[in-house]
Amino acid sequence: MDNISQIISRSIGGYSIGSILSALLTFLICLIVVRLVLKLCSRLLSRANRLNERLQKVILTSLKTLLYLLTIIITAEALGINTSSLTAIMSVLTLGITLAAEDILGNVAGGLVILFSHPFSLGDEIEVGGTTGTVREISLTHTKIETPDGQIVLQPNREMSSSKIINFTVLGRRRIVYKVTASYDAPTDEVKQACMDAVLAFPAVLKEPAPTVYLSNYGASSIEYTIRCWTAADAYWDTYFKMYERLRDTFAKHSVEMTYNHLNVHVVPEKSHEN
Repeated sequence: MDNISQIISRSIGGYSIGSILSALLTFLICLIVVRLVLKLCSRLLSRANRLNERLQKVILTSLKTLLYLLTIIITAEALGINTSSLTAIMSVLTLGITLAAEDILGNVAGGLVILFSHPFSLGDEIEVGGTTGTVREISLTHTKIETPDGQIVLQPNREMSSSKIINFTVLGRRRIVYKVTASYDAPTDEVKQACMDAVLAFPAVLKEPAPTVYLSNYGASSIEYTIRCWTAADAYWDTYFKMYERLRDTFAKHSVEMTYNHLNVHVVPEKSHEN
C-alpha cells in the first residue's frame, strides 16, 4: 500500500499522478454526458416539426461547442489549474466575436424569431419593408422574395422581424376594391346593378362574404361608387384585371356613362353692333 501511495503521489510535470487520473476520469465522464445531452437534444429537435433541418443543425452545433468548452474548463479545474484567467479570455473573445458579427447575429436572431413565430411560409405573398412578392426561401440570415416583375430581393431577417409584415395568402382569400365613377344622369340603382353584374360574372368571386356596391362620394362632375368583393388568394390578380375589362362592357350594356376628366367649351356667337 505504501508503494502504491508513493506512485500516486509522484508528480509528472508538476502534477501528481492522482490529479492527472482524476482529471482524465472527469474528462471521460464529461464526454459521456456531452454525448448523452446531444443525443437527447437531437431527438427533441427532430420532433419539433416547426424547426427545419438547417436550424436544428445550427442549434446542435452551438450546443456542442458550448459543452466542449465547459468540458475543457471542468477538466482544467480537476488538474488544479486556475481557470479564472481562461474564463476571462474566453469572455473577451466572445465579446469581440459578438461585436464583429453584430449584424450577422442580429439577422440570425431575426431568423429564429421568424421560424418560431411563423408569420409566413414558402409560397406566401407578403409585403414587408416596401417590398411585395412571393416568399421563395427562408434562411437564418435572409428571406428571399420574388417580386411580380421577376426580381429576387434578399430581405435581412433583422429588418423583417422588426417590420410590419402583411401576409396576403394566409387567410386563403383577398378582398378586391374598385372605385368607379358614373354620370349624375345615370340612375343609382342602374349603376349598382351594372357593377354587380360585372362582379358576378366571375366564378372566382366568393359568395361569402357577399359582394357589395356602395355610392361613396359626390364629385365635381361625377358620382363615385365603391365595389368590394372577395376572391381566392391565388386568383386575385387574374380576377382583378379581368374585372376591370368587364366593368366597361357592363356599363355600356346598361347605358351607363363612364365619366372622365374633360373640358366643355361653349362658343358664344358674337353680337353684331349697329351704329
